[in-house]
Amino acid sequence: MKKKQVLILDQERISYKLRRMAYEIWERNSDEKGIILLGIEKGGRILADNLSEILKEISPLKVKTVSININKKNPLNHALESELNLDGKTVVLCDDVVNSGKTIIYSLHAILSYDLKKIMVAVLVDRKHKSFPIASDIVGHTVATTIQDHIEVETKGKKITAVYLE
Repeated sequence: MKKKQVLILDQERISYKLRRMAYEIWERNSDEKGIILLGIEKGGRILADNLSEILKEISPLKVKTVSININKKNPLNHALESELNLDGKTVVLCDDVVNSGKTIIYSLHAILSYDLKKIMVAVLVDRKHKSFPIASDIVGHTVATTIQDHIEVETKGKKITAVYLE
C-alpha cells in the first residue's frame, strides 16, 4: 500500500523560501567578498545551485558552488567535487532535508580538516527528530513529524518543484 502524500510546499512557496534563505545568507555574510555553497549530493547540490542563482542576483558576493558526495553505507568515505582548498573560506553546507542529522555530521567531518573562516548549515526542510546534535543556521521550512514520516523533495532538472510529507 502506497503512503499518502501531503503537499507541504508548492513551487510558489518554495520560490519564496529560497529567496528568503538567500537574503539571510547574504545578511549573515555581508562582510565577505565571497562564499562557497557546498551542496550534499543530490538534493543539497540542487538547493545550493538555486541559492547561488539568487545570491548572484541580489548581492555582490562571489559565489562558488561545489558538491560533496557522502556514501551513506560508508560515511567516512566521502568525496568533494573538486580538489578545492577551503582554508580561510566561508562555507555554507546545503542539504534539501535534514532528518537525523547524520549526513550533515559526516559532511562536516569531511571539511573540518580545513581551516575554515566560517561555516553555516542551510536546509530547505528541517525535521525536528535529530539523532545527532545539528542545528541548522538557515531553514526554509520546519516540520514536526513522526519518526515514520518521510519528507520527499521533488525536483525537475535543477529546480525544486514540490515538497511532500509521506
